[in-house]
Amino acid sequence: MNSNEIAFFIGLFGSIHCIGMCGPLAFAIPVSNNKWWLVVFDKVTYNIGRLLSYTFLGAIIGLLGRQLWLLGAQQGLSFISGLLIIMAGLSRLFKVGFANNSRLARLLSPINRLIVYALQHRAGHLIIGVLNGFLPCGFVYLALLGAVNTPSPASAAQYMFWFGLGTFPLMLLATLGSGFISAALRRQINRAIPYFMICLGFWFIIRGMELNIPYLSPAKGQVNVCH
Repeated sequence: MNSNEIAFFIGLFGSIHCIGMCGPLAFAIPVSNNKWWLVVFDKVTYNIGRLLSYTFLGAIIGLLGRQLWLLGAQQGLSFISGLLIIMAGLSRLFKVGFANNSRLARLLSPINRLIVYALQHRAGHLIIGVLNGFLPCGFVYLALLGAVNTPSPASAAQYMFWFGLGTFPLMLLATLGSGFISAALRRQINRAIPYFMICLGFWFIIRGMELNIPYLSPAKGQVNVCH
């Protein structure tokens, strides 16, 4: 499995969480027409907006990643990313919070105001989707940790594009019909997500050890995270 496939599955599994976090916003966006195909178009446009934001964030984080690659720091970067992902998985598993909610609220305030303004003035599904893509999200951070391990801004943007594409199917279905995924099923999948994150973190650590194992832990100079 290459890194873009991993990014896709992070998005796919993470979209279960996203339905609970971003779903209410998507449901609040008024549709332009009652015709079913126009409703589908509006919801597809909203999700394309998110995809554009994720790809842009990937390109930005890729600039940092490229500098670290030029410094030969990709091994340590992969190891640190793995540790951070494992810590995030453990925090979800044991319900430990590290964030300061008041600081987070202040950080989110400008984006929230823009979203409210866009909703009030019917700015369109694409614009609201783009703004939604910049809202802090644990799984977006998880994907960005993967993207920063890529060797160039283009490969990081590609990584985040595939992450966004992974979120597309379930988010689209959820915005078309809120009853698509039951609350019980979401709870079951959410319970499995921390274990997935911990496994992914260990993969990043093993990859950073450069054990000369094809795909899993390539030797130094053979790392190719975007096939």
